[in-house]
Amino acid sequence: MSGVPVGTVTMLFSDIEGSTALLTRLGNRYVEVLDDHRRILRSVWAATGGTEMSTEGDSFFVVFRTAAEAIEAAVLAQRGLADHDWPEGEQLRVRMGIHTGTPGVLDGDYWGMDVHLAARIASSAHGGQVVISAVTGDLVSGRLPDGVSSRDLGVHHLKDIPEAEQLFQLTVAGLREDFPPLRTVGTATSLPASATRLIGREDDQSQLLEIFGAPDVRLVTLTGPGGAGKTRLAVAAAERLATGFGNGVYFVPLAAVANEPVMWTSIAEVLDLPPKQHRPEHLLAHLARRSLLLVLDNLEQVDGADKVVARILETATGVGIIATSRRPTGLSAERLYPVQPLALPDDLSLSAAGSSAAVQLFVERARAVRPGFDLTEDNVADVVAICRRLDGLPLAIELCATRVKLLTTKALLGRIGQALDLESRSSVAPERQRTLRETIAWSYRLLGPAQRGVFRRLGVFAAGADLDAIAAVALGTSPRADPLDVIAELDDASLVKVTEGPDGGPRVSLLRTIGQYAEDELVAAGEADAAGRAHALYYADLAEHLQAMRESTTWSSLELAKTELDNFRAALGWAVPNSDADGDVAVGVRLCAALSWMWVLGGYVAEGRRWHERVVERAGGMSSRELAACLRGLGNLLLLQGEIDRAHEMAGRSLAMARTLDERSEMALALSLLGTAQGAAGDVEAARDTLAEALDLHRTVDDKGGLARVLGNLGGLEERLGRLDRAEALMRESLAILDDLGDVNETAVQGQNLAYLLAVTDRLDEASELAGGLVGTVVALGNSSLTMAFANTVMNILLRQGDAAGAAHLFGAEEAMGERLEMPNPYRDEELAEALELISGVMSVEDWETHRRQGRSERVEDLLTRFL
Repeated sequence: MSGVPVGTVTMLFSDIEGSTALLTRLGNRYVEVLDDHRRILRSVWAATGGTEMSTEGDSFFVVFRTAAEAIEAAVLAQRGLADHDWPEGEQLRVRMGIHTGTPGVLDGDYWGMDVHLAARIASSAHGGQVVISAVTGDLVSGRLPDGVSSRDLGVHHLKDIPEAEQLFQLTVAGLREDFPPLRTVGTATSLPASATRLIGREDDQSQLLEIFGAPDVRLVTLTGPGGAGKTRLAVAAAERLATGFGNGVYFVPLAAVANEPVMWTSIAEVLDLPPKQHRPEHLLAHLARRSLLLVLDNLEQVDGADKVVARILETATGVGIIATSRRPTGLSAERLYPVQPLALPDDLSLSAAGSSAAVQLFVERARAVRPGFDLTEDNVADVVAICRRLDGLPLAIELCATRVKLLTTKALLGRIGQALDLESRSSVAPERQRTLRETIAWSYRLLGPAQRGVFRRLGVFAAGADLDAIAAVALGTSPRADPLDVIAELDDASLVKVTEGPDGGPRVSLLRTIGQYAEDELVAAGEADAAGRAHALYYADLAEHLQAMRESTTWSSLELAKTELDNFRAALGWAVPNSDADGDVAVGVRLCAALSWMWVLGGYVAEGRRWHERVVERAGGMSSRELAACLRGLGNLLLLQGEIDRAHEMAGRSLAMARTLDERSEMALALSLLGTAQGAAGDVEAARDTLAEALDLHRTVDDKGGLARVLGNLGGLEERLGRLDRAEALMRESLAILDDLGDVNETAVQGQNLAYLLAVTDRLDEASELAGGLVGTVVALGNSSLTMAFANTVMNILLRQGDAAGAAHLFGAEEAMGERLEMPNPYRDEELAEALELISGVMSVEDWETHRRQGRSERVEDLLTRFL
């Protein structure tokens, strides 16, 4: 090298970023990559007048006589590397640093601070990036090649370089332009910077600072599902913690790292240690003398990550660690911090939506692609629905919001089912986060085969599941496995949520986006129908169990049924699909028969009717006890909606089928419904005879709950016939039976019937006292038909107590509630006529109508609580 250039020269250093991880992935083929890399660069050096000073592994040190030659060489080299077809679809990312100076020459080699500065500039760059010094930048100012520009990166402190240096980036048209902040030593700028602000994580940052401020806390792991924003939060917290670590904060990306040795090397590379100090013992010795914070990003897939972290904590007492992972390390020193999705609004008002972090993120990202986008009364419902459907996951919201450039929010909501496959438009997004599907798949692939199967089958649950349901439906070929152990593994992988169920036990659910992924994998594995059948059969069994225990523990049974409502819907949807799928009508009939009570007590009358009608239609010529019950359930729902003739028809069909099957219990129940329908149609005498027959039959089949209901219904008819003493006796007999059974709902139903009877017989004190004792139960039960009937009873008490205004408000509120729930009051006209007669001389009809209109905008429950 005796002929090397002397005087003012321009030095270029280069190496491959992540070469160790690349070697791990490619194995023997890495030699091919290294050979092609050297061939491409050497051809460029030769073409641009470069003198190759040294080559070691994947690095080059090349000297040029002019800055322009060095710049041209860097540009040609990066283009050549980008255009080359690398093995297995890899992308070779080579970082380069360029500085112009007057190094000394000894024995044909260069020495001095200018050489060290050029090397440090190169080590501060990222793969694919070319960083130049201010001296070089000044020499080529205004004379850069076509398609090349210079970007000011600011002043930076470089390791072992006493003075801060102004650095610039060469930007080449057609190549990557955006890179994380330069790797400078000992400052928060070694953390990756985001082009956008962090939204909705103020409380999280404060809590993380508080946790790290506690004595002996040196390891905090941020866990959570993919796309929750763990990395952004970790970086933000690290920035605020930087002043507490004298030797700086370092961000270590580990997404491409698979094992312990590569993890050690990755940390050493970020700390800019020479290759000889990449071994664990040298790295630990280096760390032991320093106070610094490591941000270890994406630990979950690194085999042996826990061992690396444990050794650092044991050896380097001045080192703190913030880790991000979809599963914990399991170390005793670890403090877990679950990163939750962003907060969603409680309602659709502009104020509530505007204060929601999820909505704020959507609006900000939408404005980035559509300036002027704002949250308005016209789009707030759509935006909130989109954010809810995306579970408040930041990544999902960011991917979705960019489509506002092309779609209205309403159109975007209509396409929300494609959210898993919306692709990031960012050229710097990690491969695992290009789409939401890839983000979830990253976690899915970390599971073993058995755990993957359980996760897929969890996709059939529509409202979460308890451990019994998971054991019956999701464990598949391993029914003896402990579901808690399996769920613990999925929870560690941040693929499930575990909360407390209504019975106090664990309840497992999936975010909707993750659930959609599980469903897709279930279909792809050919397991969807089998899982759907297992799910429907389990929930048919559960529905029958809840029906059997309803009369003794109505309140808890209803609460459990509401918890599983979406699962019941999913089971019905599978059994009687609204498509060409097969399903299983027999299972649908079982569900229909067992859930009739739930639709009524839960306030889902209109929906329950639709399910019943679909099941009855699909059942065709079937005949069974369950179908007779389903027909009866449909008749009851029709009756509540005021369709008396159709209710009468269904009661007759149910009775005929029960008689053919000689199902005496079903006969008794069908007679009870038939008599009620007859009474609603005005045929009171026929209704009384039918209910009397039902009463006799109920006494023989030992159905105490059915007996109590018939007694109450018969009491109502006796009241309408003017036989008030007989009516009261029947009602009190009904209440005595229900009191023994503990049926809270039916007790309230019959109690309010008796209160009405007492009111119309002018026993107002007794009526008011009885109703006052029931109001809390009625409101708490949430049974819409009961609430409306009870409101009518209270209205009658108020009318007779002289509170015409209060009665008018209740009348209007009950009327509006019935319209909303598609449960019109068939007796409204005659009740209105009676009310107007009772207020004669107390209030004008005009004033009554004013109060009635005001009541239509009020909640029945609020008025009941106010009046009693």
